[in-house]
Amino acid sequence: MFAPNRDRVTPPRRSPAIWRTMLTIDRGLVNFLGHLKITGEVPADLRKQPLLMTPNHIGNFDPFVMMAACKRIGINPRFLLAGGILDAPVIGRALRASGHLRIDRAEASTAVGQFSEAVEALRTSRDPIVVYPEGRISHDPGLWPERGKTGAARLALAAGVPVVPISQWGAHEIVYWGTEVVNGPADLLPLARSGLTAPLRRPTLRVHFGKPVDLSDIDPQRPGAGVRAHAKIMQAITDGLEPLRRDEPDVPRFKDPTRPTDTKSPWRP
Repeated sequence: MFAPNRDRVTPPRRSPAIWRTMLTIDRGLVNFLGHLKITGEVPADLRKQPLLMTPNHIGNFDPFVMMAACKRIGINPRFLLAGGILDAPVIGRALRASGHLRIDRAEASTAVGQFSEAVEALRTSRDPIVVYPEGRISHDPGLWPERGKTGAARLALAAGVPVVPISQWGAHEIVYWGTEVVNGPADLLPLARSGLTAPLRRPTLRVHFGKPVDLSDIDPQRPGAGVRAHAKIMQAITDGLEPLRRDEPDVPRFKDPTRPTDTKSPWRP
């Protein structure tokens, strides 16, 4: 792994003011709760063209860490988000105004159209778009990447854009997993209690921007192209994750009693 060269950072075009404000606030929050350490880089030539970024998903707080890491290296990303988040009061409106993309997984009829819209947005965007290929926080006992879904890979193939794998570790220590569905304030208590102790613990939040995944040997028109591209992306994420957690190869040191451990990662080294 190598540290980013600050001299090669290209200033991003100006994103909506509300999103720039949210990124600035987020960076302060992340620095307050933990110690952010970044390795790797996004090459200057990729910053000037459409780009897909694919991180592993290890906790409720890791999108905030992703935002702070991107902000630090001079990137203002957009996210592909579930419709429920964009429909939420206040924060949903702010996210919609910031230009994030929508996907409704439960509604097949709308998902097809949204996929086409996402492909077009990816082709024309100068801001990198972040997609979590796992689709949810990992349930693997060791918190290694889950099998995931082919959506991000199919999106990259259809749009014909580079893919930068992102590996992260440590964000799971900020707040507990909690629950899949929040039905009331009581469901948020585990997150709040664990989050309140984070400034005292100040975990190290590691983010590694990997080398672009080479998908040039995959013909998007051939059957199984999405599966093969997905495997390459997930393997690249896992390869980048292994050095970040070299002293925790089996299970995380941080004990989260709320996180389910009912799946096995097929990518674990």
